[in-house]
Amino acid sequence: MTSHLKTVSAAGLLITLGIIFGDIGTSPLYVFQSLLIEGGSANQSFVLGSLSCIFWTLTLQTTFKYIFITLQADNKGEGGIFSLYALVRRYGKWLAIPAIIGAGTLLADGIITPPVSVTSAIEGLSNVPALASSFIPGCWLIMGIVTGIILLLFFFQQFGTRVVGTSFGPVMLVWFLTIGVFGFLQIIHNPGIFKAINPYYGARLLMDHPKGFWLLGAVFLCTTGAEALYSDLGHCGRKNIQVSWLFVKTALLLNYFGQGAWVLTQPEHTNFSAINPFYQIVPHPELLMIPCVALATLATIIASQALISGSFTLISEAVSMNFWPRITIKYPSNIRGQIYIPSINWILCFGCIAVTLYFRTVEHMTAAYGFSITIAMLMTTILMYYFMRYVKHWPVWLVTVILCVFLTVEFSFFVVNAVKILKRLFFLVFECGLIFTMYVWYKARKINNRFLNFVSINDYIPMLNALSADESIAKYAGQLIYLTKANNSRQIEEKIMYSIMSRSPKRADTYWFIHIDTTYEPFTMEYSVDQIEKGKIIRVDFRLGFRIQPRVNVLFRKVIEDMLRRNELDITSKYPSLSQFNVISDFRFVILEKFLSYNNIFSVAESFILNSYFNIKKLAQSDAKTFGLDTSEIHVEKIPLVVNPVTNVNLRRIDPSTGELVPELVHL
Repeated sequence: MTSHLKTVSAAGLLITLGIIFGDIGTSPLYVFQSLLIEGGSANQSFVLGSLSCIFWTLTLQTTFKYIFITLQADNKGEGGIFSLYALVRRYGKWLAIPAIIGAGTLLADGIITPPVSVTSAIEGLSNVPALASSFIPGCWLIMGIVTGIILLLFFFQQFGTRVVGTSFGPVMLVWFLTIGVFGFLQIIHNPGIFKAINPYYGARLLMDHPKGFWLLGAVFLCTTGAEALYSDLGHCGRKNIQVSWLFVKTALLLNYFGQGAWVLTQPEHTNFSAINPFYQIVPHPELLMIPCVALATLATIIASQALISGSFTLISEAVSMNFWPRITIKYPSNIRGQIYIPSINWILCFGCIAVTLYFRTVEHMTAAYGFSITIAMLMTTILMYYFMRYVKHWPVWLVTVILCVFLTVEFSFFVVNAVKILKRLFFLVFECGLIFTMYVWYKARKINNRFLNFVSINDYIPMLNALSADESIAKYAGQLIYLTKANNSRQIEEKIMYSIMSRSPKRADTYWFIHIDTTYEPFTMEYSVDQIEKGKIIRVDFRLGFRIQPRVNVLFRKVIEDMLRRNELDITSKYPSLSQFNVISDFRFVILEKFLSYNNIFSVAESFILNSYFNIKKLAQSDAKTFGLDTSEIHVEKIPLVVNPVTNVNLRRIDPSTGELVPELVHL
């Protein structure tokens, strides 16, 4: 983590505002309006009750759960559901399931948050008198502008956010100051609005209002950015997030309470479908409305950018931890942790545009919003139980109380959001596809690894030495390299030895075996060398963090250079005609690629998992590209995966002259 982010500092706080709080910081654009539309009328008990629910949701869910408790679950400074899973995975194999579900639903949120945020900002133009007739919510002009902004946002991902990223903090600082001041100007006319802090008003609303409990679906929207907040922990540091949250929460509450104070000045049965209280509290609208809409648009773009970057990070972690197929990952800048994944970028882009065109207005979008994040929060709570109980060793009674509070709140939100399922069938395929892919990849890798056969490399040392010295066999490569999954440095896959010895024997001067161990720490970069047979058989072990891409070609070259500097290696060509001129030996990688053998009998479940796995694998990146290997230096060999071989083959021999069965041989 960058040094100025380890402790509280002005620079760290400013960066935190720009990266962490975009999503939750733009929620005042639509939350209170959604509540008013859902509630149908705006009398004093409704307004005070709604504000009370918002206040206590931000306090219990965002402040208590995420800011003070969940942020403690940092993995070497990094946050997010996979970082949390890495901390608790040893306490139960089944914990992979909540991690997968949480990650899938969090990614699904990436196709609705940008449209909701940006559309809510652009719809503000309908509050400008000169533009009101042209910018009616749901019109093609608004959808066109929103679509254009989304397209540009995703297009510029490939170049990184280094340039525009420096302005994120100042823009969000201006945003929070602005919305706080706008709210305060309304509150001074009605200070009694602060009565809403009393939870009594929230409880009365949920019990007395005709829709009561179901209003929580709209209330929940005020905390939807909390899960993304935890995912971005590594960019800013816990202390900076906790301190800046005091300012952010104050600004948010001032704005929410200011909107409530304004609503109380309006007739009780005002139709708020066409009136957004957020824009109604802007002072001097003839002068400030357009600048306010412009600022809101910038803030929502920043919120969308943070969510997109978080999605890239999440998928990168999933690839490293074998929850996702290998895909192309690029690095658009030198900033640590900043990555770009083309396939995910354009899937999200298409999804966001489709959401914009399908739902058209913020009112319709928010009606389908929240279900995914509720599930993600529940999954985080499950994993947090194991973190608090077994990693932090908190008392059982304290963990139980905390768990009961969170599960009660989140299960309530889940129930009220579950009724939105019919309105969000549009997203269901996307969500299920993400979770299905992660589950299949995880389970298939487990099945695959179960049938890896390892042998002792010591038993093959004489054979490898003999093969290397056998000049009757054409040399396959000077330096022959295999990637191995064997954790034990004195073991090797049986299939690798079969490839060297039996599949057109591969004679080489030196045999290299490279093992990559993905650590459950984010940015580890270490290696060790074991010369099993000096100059002939060498094993290299890389220890790479789950946020480090395994670019083996680059890393292996660094190892060679280091060994040459230490005089541990001679890679001069062994051909006499070349060695006299000190020509470097050639290097060649052999990649063993599995395919599903027909010689298998599966259960229905295994058949479905493995067939799905290999079908998905066809769309995934090749091992050569994944490990950063130059195509001119590799050879790919196909290896059949035999999980459960066919054994009940009742094949009988007949005599061709008589056509009768030949008697079976009897073994004495």
